[in-house]
Amino acid sequence: MDGSSDCSAKLSKEEIGRYGRQLILPEWGVKSQLLLKSTSVLIVGVGGLGCPAALHLAAAGVGHVGLLDYDSVELSNLHRQVLHTEQRVGVQKAESAKLSIHSLNSSVQVSTHCCLLSRTNALDLLKSYDVILDCTDNVATRYLLNDACVLLQKPLVSGSALRFEGQLTVYGYKGGPCYRCLFPTPPPPHTVTNCSEGGVLGAVPGVIGTMQATEAIKIATQIGNPLSGRLLMYDALMCTFRTIKLRPQQPQCVVCGENPSIKELIDYELFCGSRADDKSCHVSILRDEERMSCKEYMGVVKSSRTHLLLDVREPVEFEICHLPKSLNYPLRSLESDPVSNCRERLSWILEQQSLGDPVLVCVVCRRGNDSQLAVRKLKDQSDSLFGAVAVEIKDIVGGLTEWSNTIDQTFPKY
Repeated sequence: MDGSSDCSAKLSKEEIGRYGRQLILPEWGVKSQLLLKSTSVLIVGVGGLGCPAALHLAAAGVGHVGLLDYDSVELSNLHRQVLHTEQRVGVQKAESAKLSIHSLNSSVQVSTHCCLLSRTNALDLLKSYDVILDCTDNVATRYLLNDACVLLQKPLVSGSALRFEGQLTVYGYKGGPCYRCLFPTPPPPHTVTNCSEGGVLGAVPGVIGTMQATEAIKIATQIGNPLSGRLLMYDALMCTFRTIKLRPQQPQCVVCGENPSIKELIDYELFCGSRADDKSCHVSILRDEERMSCKEYMGVVKSSRTHLLLDVREPVEFEICHLPKSLNYPLRSLESDPVSNCRERLSWILEQQSLGDPVLVCVVCRRGNDSQLAVRKLKDQSDSLFGAVAVEIKDIVGGLTEWSNTIDQTFPKY
């Protein structure tokens, strides 16, 4: 014998030293480490979920990590997307994450795909990977990934995080349900909230992304009991985890059922009514004459025309930043009891008895969506709200975000 062990022939001295703390686990050992080394994992979305997932997959010794993201790093990402840095603002997220992974574990092969996943490229991109992680935050991509994984027979580890809550499950694994088994049809676009709109505590996607990495490792090494057919729900405020049983694979499912009607990828943006690269939804319910641009509103301010500016964001957002002399009037207050709330808050309007021009009411929100809903609600209730007072109600297109872009670049965006 030459004195070398069988283990050292399979794992190098450096690998044994690096992964020693998991190698000594009775459930793990050399066999699991070698299985992990031979596994390829594709992470779709290198953001709040994808960053911690990639970090732990690379640290654990996955042989090949794929990173897919069309977007570049922004300052607002850094509170939760922990692979990126201030110095890499403007860099493609996949390339930024690759630099961080290689600084942690240079032995891991990293492939970057700086593109938007679509029905034309999904099958080619996914087919060379063993496990797929859905770390995205839009419905169109979720359906696309689900269908592609079913067609390619790949397990899909799906995570989500919003506000103080997170969810995690595994689709299409060993007879478990796919995403369409649970959600045959997509929700209306205006009912879907992502972290850009609803906010998220940065540590919450950190928890879920880390658990996505754990599920991928369990699938790769065939240990433990992956979350197939079960949904894990995490509440950060209460510090609770709850697991519920999901409905089983559905025989009538259009993609994984007994007689599937979907045998190739479809137009998912058309199917869901939303774009995969939309960071926020866009509402369009008002006519052009019912709206004014930021520049037009600036003209109103400069002309000293008597007007009222309603900011329909939540008080917590109003506290972050607001335009001078604006009145905070949350949309939810208007929707819950419009007449009493309006008469209490808009007494200034009701006191105007001018026989001249109508009183101008300008409505603003963060991005120009809620302001349109507010204008429509105010107009629908106009008679009971304003009585004989002539009122002209308009929303400001693009909201405070557009104000920052076009009028005052020192005004904060969040």
